[in-house]
Parts: sequence; structure tokens; C-alpha cells
Amino acid sequence: MATRIQKSTLQFLSDLTGNNTREWFNGNKKRYEAARHNYTDFLDELLLEIQQFEPAARGQKGKDLLFRIYRDVRFSNDKRPYKDHFGAYIAEGGRKSIYPGYYLHLAGGDKSFVAGGLWMPPAEQLKAVRQEIDYNLDGFREIVEAPAFRERFGELQGEQLKTTPKGYDKENPAIQYLRYKSWNAVMPLPDAVVLQDDFLQVAVAAMQALKPLNDFLLQPMLDIGE
Repeated sequence: MATRIQKSTLQFLSDLTGNNTREWFNGNKKRYEAARHNYTDFLDELLLEIQQFEPAARGQKGKDLLFRIYRDVRFSNDKRPYKDHFGAYIAEGGRKSIYPGYYLHLAGGDKSFVAGGLWMPPAEQLKAVRQEIDYNLDGFREIVEAPAFRERFGELQGEQLKTTPKGYDKENPAIQYLRYKSWNAVMPLPDAVVLQDDFLQVAVAAMQALKPLNDFLLQPMLDIGE
């Protein structure tokens, strides 16, 4: 039987949100370990499923894709020591990859989501992706404006320039997509969905729906230097 996300896992994350201190965390270390194992076991099964359509998932392990729960507070005004969620990024090269991938965010209080696309690529890759969208706007629109895609993910999300990117005219028909610095599609996951028996299939289906977007964004990045 497929691994399920346990109610206790979401409860731990909810409790951590309201008790984000080292004292509380250390006193609930066993709950954290149990929740983390539940999440990584789920990731391992997810990887097995999506590698049927996504080669980047092959040979990867859930524990290696999981982001640390400890926050880096050195340069932040927010001094909370822990993230109040689990997150993992599935992409070629692992969780620190610059390439498009799939992200599974698990949190309490109906704040989980599955997402895909490209997050803040380096300048050269950003330029290449913009160029591809400009050259192949119809192909990009066929993906992100398809009714089934919009129904699942809504509008594209991601940080955008307030001005027109260098080298492009504000009248360019692709300008609404060229202003992005990240291209992300996000599907919210209420707690009730996360806890249902077929959540694995829900996550797999969402990632399969994200695959065309990731493939479009990846190709111009791979073409650099060829």
C-alpha cells in the first residue's frame, strides 16, 4: 500500500508554526523525526512514480532532495530558527539545481502546494529562456494558457520586472511573460487532499501536467554553449 502523509505530520508542522523555538523543537524532536521520515518515505514513492515520465527523477532519493528545516537567520530580520514546512525539489542535479523542476511543499493549515517551473535562474539562463519565449510564444501559450492547465494551476506566478527587460520592446506580444524572472505554476493542496488515500496519485498527476512547462523552460538552458 502506498505511503500516506500522516495526520500527525501535518499536526507537527502546524504546532511548529505556533511554537517556533529551539526549546519547543528539542522537546518534540521525536515528533519531528517521525514527520520527516513520513515525508521522505512519501517522496521515495513519488520519485518511483514520476520517473516513468521524468528522467531527472531517476536515481534520486527523497532524503537528498529535502531542504533543511533549519533557517539561515544570519542576514534576516526574521529570527525564527525553523521553517514551518517540509519542502523538496526534484530536478536534474538535485535540490540545488538551477534547472526547472518540481517542488512539493508540505505545511499545516491548508498551506501545502505542488509547484513546477523555473525559479530565479542565473542571468545567462534567464536571457536564454526569455529569448525562447519570444521566439516561440505560441508554443508557450499553448502550455500555460490551456484550459486544463489554468484550471489546475491558475495564472503563472513568479517575481516580475516592473519595467521592460533589456533588449525588448514594451509592445512585444510576449511582454507579459518576458517580464518574469521566475516562471512558476502552483497548485494549492488543502489538508483534506494531502491526507486522502490517493494523494500520491494527485501529486503525480500534477507533476505530469507540469512536465511540458518544465521541458519548454529547460531546452534553451541546455542549448547554451552548444
